[in-house]
Parts: sequence; structure tokens; C-alpha cells
Amino acid sequence: MPSGPGSKGFHGTRRAGSAPSLYISLKGCRNMGQKLKIAGWISVGALAGALTTVSLQTVARGGLAPLPLEELQQLAAVFGMIKSDYVEPVDEKKLITEAIAGMVASLDPHSQYFDKKSYKEFREGTSGRFVGVGIEITQEDGLVKVVSPIEGSPADRGGLKTGDLITRIDNTAVKGLTLNEAVKRMRGEPNTKVVLTIFRKDENRSFPVTIIREEIKTQSVKTKMVEPGFAWVRLSQFQDRTVEDFVRKVDELYKQDPKLKGMVLDLRNDPGGLLDAAIAISAAFLPDNVTVVSTSGQLAESKSVYKASPEFYTRRGADPLRRLPESTRAALRTVPLVVLVNEGSASASEIVAGAIQDHKRGIVMGSQTFGKGSVQTVRPLGPDTGLKITTARYYTPSGKTIQAKGIVPDVMVDDTAEGSPFAALRTREADLDKHLGNGIDKEQADPKKEQAREDALKKLEEQAKKPPAERKLPEFGTDKDFQLTQALNRLKGQPVQVSKTLVERKEAPKEN
Repeated sequence: MPSGPGSKGFHGTRRAGSAPSLYISLKGCRNMGQKLKIAGWISVGALAGALTTVSLQTVARGGLAPLPLEELQQLAAVFGMIKSDYVEPVDEKKLITEAIAGMVASLDPHSQYFDKKSYKEFREGTSGRFVGVGIEITQEDGLVKVVSPIEGSPADRGGLKTGDLITRIDNTAVKGLTLNEAVKRMRGEPNTKVVLTIFRKDENRSFPVTIIREEIKTQSVKTKMVEPGFAWVRLSQFQDRTVEDFVRKVDELYKQDPKLKGMVLDLRNDPGGLLDAAIAISAAFLPDNVTVVSTSGQLAESKSVYKASPEFYTRRGADPLRRLPESTRAALRTVPLVVLVNEGSASASEIVAGAIQDHKRGIVMGSQTFGKGSVQTVRPLGPDTGLKITTARYYTPSGKTIQAKGIVPDVMVDDTAEGSPFAALRTREADLDKHLGNGIDKEQADPKKEQAREDALKKLEEQAKKPPAERKLPEFGTDKDFQLTQALNRLKGQPVQVSKTLVERKEAPKEN
């Protein structure tokens, strides 16, 4: 179920001993600081009583900022009325927590207050580690389908196979559970037992498998030789271990063929992750010390330029890219390269695609990306809660913002040979309520958009009537992957079937 050092604490004050880390995330963007000076991970008695004694000023990054006393008094009054007048007693801690969450949620789609549970899940997501059985899953006909067991995981050792259907988790039937509910039941504490009932279609039988949960390290990098001389490298997310996995997998590719003729870097549906991982992956393909991305916001440390140099992405000692042989590192910087992206490519993956595109290191193909060009800093509020807040926008090396716009491919390619029938239904940054604007592109909403959505919905209804095997697009990396085939054609100098319908989209005006 795949799911640099610093000493600044909250409000920038230094604390004795071990200071809390600053978590900066680039998912669906994560990190900030000059040369990783602001480090951490780059993936806030009763309220009424507190407000009667609160200072009229609060420490801000630039000095002292006045608090709106009248509004805070109203907040305290509302809290008091709810406590005394509401039809039934309320949990005051829950009330305060919900007030904080609502205040943060009003800012933009990516700012968030983390309670104990969501903070733990966030850290697991960026670390690439969790406790569970170790399978990548999807849902099919109301059941949980195994996409693939994670190599070396309890599920892998227990004999689970791609295509297996999970019908029961312990004594609970999977039918009727959401995918998230199923995931929660399979996760748990280390060394605890879970019994999965498996239906294996090709053997037409059901059987139980007892699995002991353990810490799982997810694999965010997949590679293979799709044709002699041509490699496919897929990054599904930018996590703590992504660069390490990338180095290991690429080393294996070059051992198979030291003279690769071309490489496809597949970033489709990659929601992002850690900024330092994105910089390291970019650095693997780019010349030394060129700009990968820049950021700008209110804070002084948010105005930064990140380059293809170890000091901008190394957090634990030696440069991980140095583990590759010199010949392989040199080859990565010259091998003909195509980067595949789509509407699901967001944040950190957009940083990589934008850097490679701006430096003309490779060709970007596919469809316009999600358009998440904002940076979120996660600051601890205590031992198990935190605040994720948008602190900057980021820009490609040429100075372009992709916020609410995305990376426009050099070559537009549809999902299939027949087109991209469901493109109009896909959510992008510009579709999200309260999204940040980019301050540049503004145009009137396309009157054809609603019609396109209606047409796509009709096609979706038609698809639902087909057998399950015919409903979904082919899996990435297979011989039926149309966009991958076009990328290989480009690398081999053969004709590419360019989209006749995809066009560059621009940000629609925000509604106030």
C-alpha cells in the first residue's frame, strides 16, 4: 500500500538542544531555504481565557505585527456563546482545533492544519515508509486488486501476485469498503497479524493468506529496457528514498547496456514530493550548477535559487549521484531524453520537467501538467501536530511560473491513438477552489468547456457498460502504452502521432 540541517523553530526563534524540523512539501511542493539552510523535510486553558491575556502584537518574520483585537474579541465571544448556549455540551479542544483548521483551509487548497493522525500520515507519505503488508493496490468491481507486491515485502514473501483480488480483510468483507478504508484495515502495528482472503482468477479459487505486518519501504522508481537500447524510467513520487532508488535502478540499466540510445523519463501521474529529490533527479541529467528552480515569497528565505549542485540536494552526507560510475553519470547528461507528463504530473515533477525543458536537455511530451507552482512549508506546532502553509511560488529556470497553468509539452500527445476522451473531466490546479493565481495569464472562461465535460461524461457512461478489462487505459510501461510508444518513436527519429485536439490552456480568471 503505497501508500539540510537547520535550527529554526516556529516563528524563526532558535531553541536550545534539538530544534524542531521544518517540513516543506512539494506534493500535488516540499522545501525552502538558501542552500537547504532551512532544513527538514521539504513533502499552528480555553480560547476565551487565552484571548483575554494575549499580547496585542505577535512576532512575525519581519518584526512585530499588530493583531486585530476587535475580531479576536468576537472570536472569543462566539466561543463563549457556543460553550454556554449550544443545545448540548461541546468538546472545547475539538472546537478550537476545528477553528484552526477552518482558518487555514480558507487560504488556498494546499494549506492545512495537521492533527495528530494527519501529521503522522503526512510524514509517512514523504518518508516512503509505513507499517503494513506491502502491496500496491487499486479497486475493481468493489474489491481490492493487487497491482503489484512491493519487492521483499511480507505480501511478496506470502505469495501474493499481480491481479489477485482481496475479498476479505480478517473477518471484514471488502465489498462496500472504500479503498482508503481497506488500506486502514491492512495497516497496523509492526509484528501484528492480518488475514487476507484472496481470489485468484486464473486458478479460479479463493484462499486465505496470513501476513505479519512490518515496516514497508515503498518503491517510487521503476525501470526496464522497453526495447534494445531504449530504457524507461518511471518516477511515481519524490520521496526520501527516490534518489537512492533512482541511482540503483539506473546503474542496473547501464550495466545491461552501457551504450543506451535513448531514455524515457516517465513523470505521468507523479503528484510531487520532496524538493531536494526533484533537484537531485534534475541534476542527474543537467550540466553542473545550472539553475533548476527558483522560489519567491514574503519571507527572506523563500527568495531562493536552487541549482544542479550537491549542496542544494544533499541532506545526509555524500552526494548520492556520486555512487554512479563516472561513465554512467556522463552518459546520463548526454543520452537522448524524452520526458512524459500529463495532467496528473504536479509540483516536484513539474520542476523536473520545466528544468529539462528550459535547458533544452530533452523533449517534454504528453499533455499539459497540473499547474501546482506553490511551495508549502510544514512547521511543527508541538510533538504531534503541525501547520502546512503556502509560503512561496516557484519558477522554472527561464523565470516562468507554472502556478495554475502547468508545463506545456513541446509535443502534445493524446492518451490513446483515438485521443484523450476524458481529458475534460480531469481536475487541475486552476479548477481548485481558492487556488492561487499566477498574476500573468488571464483569459475569459472557454464557453466550450462545459460542452466538452458533458461529452466526456457521456463517453464515461458508455465505458461503464463495457467489460472491466476494456474500461481502463493500458498500464504505463506496457507495449500498449500509446504515449510511451510515441516517445520511443521520437527517440528513434520516427514519426510521432501528435494530438489534433490538445491545445495549450491558460488560467481562467479567479472568482472573488
